[in-house]
Amino acid sequence: MNNDIDFSKVISEVAADTSPAMPKPNVSQAVIKRLPRYFRYLRELIRTGKMRISSEELSRLMNVTASQIRQDFNCFGGFGQQGYGYNVKYLYAKISEILGVNSNFRAVIVGAGNLGRALARNPMFTKRGVSVIAMFDVDPAVYDSTIGGIHVYPMSEFDRFCRENVVDIAVLTLPKENAVDIAEKLVENGVGGAWNFTGRELESFSDRLKIENVHLGDSLMTLCYELNMKREKENGDA
Repeated sequence: MNNDIDFSKVISEVAADTSPAMPKPNVSQAVIKRLPRYFRYLRELIRTGKMRISSEELSRLMNVTASQIRQDFNCFGGFGQQGYGYNVKYLYAKISEILGVNSNFRAVIVGAGNLGRALARNPMFTKRGVSVIAMFDVDPAVYDSTIGGIHVYPMSEFDRFCRENVVDIAVLTLPKENAVDIAEKLVENGVGGAWNFTGRELESFSDRLKIENVHLGDSLMTLCYELNMKREKENGDA
């Protein structure tokens, strides 16, 4: 297994020789939500040296039907060849392109508490082509400190920083009481997207700000539900 693969090179090599992936109109949210899973699985296949895969093989790995996989990929041009299957590197590069992995998005983290610190140290940003260029907080105790190699600025410098730097994404890890105020500030400063961990829903906030709300507790409660159903079934069978 090769753990030293330069995945950005894989993407650039494929992109240099092929036309851009063109999504069909009105791709469903369900398809879009599955794309990151394809990204993760294809990345691991490249690590193991797998160069070609059929929809049936990918289906068994991901627990998604082969027909669903083909339908999903057909939303973006297909990517496969009859009787050949999928070139793993090509497919990975095309899905990376669709997901913006090679778009050089730049992010800031607003909130340098426990969650913000954990995210700052997490390599997921780099793996997905996102550069975290700054953190912001209202606590003077953390001003001018460095967390995971990222400089922490006073929140009062946010507007100036956005004027002087391109900021595409704001990762919100501050208290939910401040979520709307910060969202307004993002719109004012031309920030295009918010990854929202505040616990407050911001979907309909503004057409100018794309928002992905994250509720860590929802995933936990889904697991609790499954365990509860499992326990009830076991008790019923006893």
